[in-house]
Amino acid sequence: MQVTTPDYLDRCGRPRLAYRHVAGAGPTIVFLPGYMSDMAGGKATALFDWAAAEGHACLLLDYAGCGLSEGLFAEQTLLDWRGDVLDLIDARAAGPVIIVGSSMGGWLMLLTALALAERHGPGRVTGLVGIAAAPDFTDWGFSDAEKAIILAEGELREDTSYSDQPYVTTRGFFQSGEANRLLDAEIPLACPVRLLHGQEDGDVPPEISLRLSAALASDDVQVTLVKGGDHRLSRDTDIALLIDTVARLATSN
Repeated sequence: MQVTTPDYLDRCGRPRLAYRHVAGAGPTIVFLPGYMSDMAGGKATALFDWAAAEGHACLLLDYAGCGLSEGLFAEQTLLDWRGDVLDLIDARAAGPVIIVGSSMGGWLMLLTALALAERHGPGRVTGLVGIAAAPDFTDWGFSDAEKAIILAEGELREDTSYSDQPYVTTRGFFQSGEANRLLDAEIPLACPVRLLHGQEDGDVPPEISLRLSAALASDDVQVTLVKGGDHRLSRDTDIALLIDTVARLATSN
């Protein structure tokens, strides 16, 4: 994808959201990046390029406080970011959608699909693709000591190999996550779901995709474990698998 100036969605009382959209046939493919990530990543870019070349509608976005969107990162919660996704889908994707969620974006993918099903019925979301989907990571992703720091001090800062900046988890985000956990009950989504997960993922255990598969109400759920794949699943072969997975869902609708 050529680097271009993004479009912006203006909202009353909320930060402007940066996004990129290409019109096309079939369901709109919506890509949701991970925590402290944005729409300029390799998977998002490759998916957008493929969609544009093949004539599929596609929507990329930066959550408020991330990438090119306005707002302060530390002020956002999980439900704030779900609201960002819903606002952009309402504004730019009139028909059915296929939602692709990477890491935390996989949690938002589920929360967004549930909200869309409640608003519009089950036909609004025609497929979900998780890439190392990380629902409930506020529960299993932190030690008891780290959770105590978040709640007592208001934030936790952690060094990460993915960025020069530390990962910051705020009390507001943590509490929003804990209030919206999904894995301990049935998740009432009936659409086809594809879950891709690297077997060498050191951040989100592959077991999480298996737990998610078991929790989903859908009878059409497939989990693909990728030998040698890490958390990012950004090798050429990984991205080819992602595009093939999305293509199959897009053309079956």
